[in-house]
Amino acid sequence: MAEAFKFELVSPERLLVSEQVVSVVIPGTDGELTVMANHAPLMTTIRPGVVTVALAGGGEERYVVFGGFADIVPEGCTLLAESAVAVKEINREDLARRIQDAKEDVADARNDDDRTKAELFLAQLTTLEAAVA
Repeated sequence: MAEAFKFELVSPERLLVSEQVVSVVIPGTDGELTVMANHAPLMTTIRPGVVTVALAGGGEERYVVFGGFADIVPEGCTLLAESAVAVKEINREDLARRIQDAKEDVADARNDDDRTKAELFLAQLTTLEAAVA
């Protein structure tokens, strides 16, 4: 059996995970990476995507993250996310409504700056949608 290590997922709102895990798949800016016990030290930025956590006690949990960075050391991993939510906490109907609203915001943007912000938000929402599908 794989060796366990400490993993923490922190957002500005709360501590989402503080557990012993056997692996964590992180959406790094340069691609996905799997962290396991005794991983070489690494610090990486995070792109919007899904973090998959294999718990030491069995089972798997998934979280959608929007940016941030991960600090990986041989003893553990801390992921500081700009925003994060557990996939199981996502309300699909509310998400569909928000995506529709975001599409309208993109269409109604009055300038390039507003359009860019609206497109970024829409991209984040579609990342969420893909995670719950």
